[in-house]
Amino acid sequence: MDKQDIFGQIDEIEERMGATYAELGALKKRIIILIEENKRLSIENQQLRKLIRQEETIVEQPVGEAEETLPLPGAGYDNLTRLYNEGFHICNVYYGHLRTEGDCLFCLSFLNK
Repeated sequence: MDKQDIFGQIDEIEERMGATYAELGALKKRIIILIEENKRLSIENQQLRKLIRQEETIVEQPVGEAEETLPLPGAGYDNLTRLYNEGFHICNVYYGHLRTEGDCLFCLSFLNK
């Protein structure tokens, strides 16, 4: 075998290894995105299950107690505060989306009005 052939083979192997490494990096990024999305959806699922349990509790109340849970004037603010405390955005920018990064300045400024 000639020296040129050996160096040519090494160059080919290096190119294939580089391509494989790039492909591995892309797969790693996709896995990170999927893990983050899975975590976000798990948190949202937890919040929704909690809301469903609360709704079931309200529905199971006797008729006399259900009348007390009817919204009162100004109760909209309380409902928005409750939604925010349950982890959802109430601002016009992200309304209804799950808050995953702590407090939202838009929501807080809306609550402080």
